[in-house]
Amino acid sequence: MEDLKALIREVPDFPRPGVNFYDITTLLKDARGLRRVVDALAEQFADAKPDTVIGIEARGFIFAPALAYHLGAGFVPVRKPGKLPAECASVSYQLEYGQDTLEIHRDAVGDGHRVIIADDLMATGGTAQAVVNLVEGLGGQVVGLGFVIELDYLGGRQRLSGYDVRSLLSYSS
Repeated sequence: MEDLKALIREVPDFPRPGVNFYDITTLLKDARGLRRVVDALAEQFADAKPDTVIGIEARGFIFAPALAYHLGAGFVPVRKPGKLPAECASVSYQLEYGQDTLEIHRDAVGDGHRVIIADDLMATGGTAQAVVNLVEGLGGQVVGLGFVIELDYLGGRQRLSGYDVRSLLSYSS
């Protein structure tokens, strides 16, 4: 999988100085690369038997539906406030540079519902932990978290200790 790093554009000093942004749009436009990523994510969770794969706005929406399709599961979006039309559960959480809020339909996850959370990138793990809190607050069971990229130097995996966290590509600095 390491060869896929060549398909990811690194943009220095975005969105602010000192931050190195890993742009997956260059990976997404490569048909072979996109297929390899989706297939590899599905292979990682082949035995998980999820009811639902949750995608985190916005880039999680790219991978989660394809993963759900491969695993024979449904797809549920987790969105920014005001984007979902029915009754929602919400969670606010701290980012490295502020605060954010995410929402999910209250009827999207039920008691004992097996859930995989998917996103393009895990940095500090704050967003993923917020979604775990949403799922568990609705009675769901998180059976895995899948990411295309993990920035392992930011410690997100430690924040999600006790959960099955999988990533395809890791960056150490």
